[in-house]
Amino acid sequence: MKNESGEASVEEENQKQPKEAGKFIKIKKFTFIMGIFLLIFLTAGITTIALTFGDEKVDPLASNKHSEFEKLYSTYDTIKDNYYEEIDQDKLVDGAINGMIKSLDDPYSAYMDKKEASSFHESISSSFEGIGAEIQEQDGKIMVVSPIKGSPAEKAGIKPNDIILSVDGKSVEGLSSSEAVLKIRGEKGTKVELSISRAGESEPIDLTIKRDTIPIETVYSEMLDDGVAKIQVTSFSEHTVQELETALNDMSKKDMKGLILDLRGNPGGLLDQAIDMASLFIPNGEVVLQVEDRSGKKEVFKSKNNGEIKIPVVVLIDDGSASASEIVAAAVSESADIPLIGVKSFGKGTVQTAEDFDDGSNFKYTAAKWLTPEGNWIHKKGIKPDIKVNLPDYASLPYISPDKELKASDSSSEVKAAEEMLKAAGYNPGKIDGFFDEETTNAVKEFQKEQKVKETGIIKDDTTVKLMQVIREKILENDTQVKKAVEVLKKEIK
Repeated sequence: MKNESGEASVEEENQKQPKEAGKFIKIKKFTFIMGIFLLIFLTAGITTIALTFGDEKVDPLASNKHSEFEKLYSTYDTIKDNYYEEIDQDKLVDGAINGMIKSLDDPYSAYMDKKEASSFHESISSSFEGIGAEIQEQDGKIMVVSPIKGSPAEKAGIKPNDIILSVDGKSVEGLSSSEAVLKIRGEKGTKVELSISRAGESEPIDLTIKRDTIPIETVYSEMLDDGVAKIQVTSFSEHTVQELETALNDMSKKDMKGLILDLRGNPGGLLDQAIDMASLFIPNGEVVLQVEDRSGKKEVFKSKNNGEIKIPVVVLIDDGSASASEIVAAAVSESADIPLIGVKSFGKGTVQTAEDFDDGSNFKYTAAKWLTPEGNWIHKKGIKPDIKVNLPDYASLPYISPDKELKASDSSSEVKAAEEMLKAAGYNPGKIDGFFDEETTNAVKEFQKEQKVKETGIIKDDTTVKLMQVIREKILENDTQVKKAVEVLKKEIK
């Protein structure tokens, strides 16, 4: 008899062969019981071997996996079990990761704990409170890449390549850039004291800077004379290209005939924003940059531009132009023949990526190097402008703290800087020698009279602020690099 599927039913099969079925069942029970005895025997044998010869005999693969970490595990266990005080296990792990990354000797790779990681994400996505300066660790020192436009750092006179020696009297030598950032940042309205070393200055420069909210507004535009627009991009954040497109539309409505793209003092930022920005100026299909990994494999990024920018363009760069801003400068230069004006750029030719941990910490590391469209690597060399133009000498004068009093008979680098400022502002302080003599006093009084400040002959507080403000205005009025850019564009504007 068949079931509906065409197979014999179980009952039918059992009825046909009852003796054979009984025999089969007996053999199965015997095999099962013997299997249990064999399993017990093997388990006992393995346990004996394990107790006699250790873990290596039981699981030889486990001992070989990451065997190079044996010293690390041993050190961790020893400290955890035997250190004379209770230890923070998370801190030990953080320290181990931090030490591993520091051993790369790469200023752009760093481990960030939860607080540092939060600060890192803020710096590219929203506003934050601090002084507004991009920094990096280099050879154990904290170096300024560039201050952010309009920030307290810029107003205080912080400049690219300044070395921060200490924060609030405590040395920052040996700290990572993220560790230094946490010491420098703070609540709006609070003050931080920095000691700065600057090339050409024999003594450290002491600055007291009031922290403020640093908005991540990255694009600033203005219309100059004769249809020339100047658009400054201060960093590459999440919405920079969108901001630039808005600025370009605004300038077009004002009859823009030529464009100055100002990348001076731009420390870089997000790679995708740099690629998209460069693509606005580069013909479709032309190379923007190449990214090369350690095996030499190259990924080529090309412009997907539809020809948005049809007017003459020049780009301004300086020693504060780094990373993403150098990507844009090199790309438009080599793939769109747009001239570069200013001085040699910073020279950062590597690409970083960040990995987040579940606890909120993360680490960033250098994953590749980037090459210009023609295959040049500008790392530590920078990009030379097509037209070299320096700013006036007084544009590089050091900051003078308003809290510091400079008076007759004083002799210091700050006095010399003040004398140079007075001279640039049109006053006669006598010999520029760093000595506050009678001629310097008279020049200060004359300056105070015209600025409607109490005539004390002493440089402090409002006098200092007014003096530096006059110099900043003079720099803007006599921006030799912008003037050269306008001159070049006027020859191209039809």
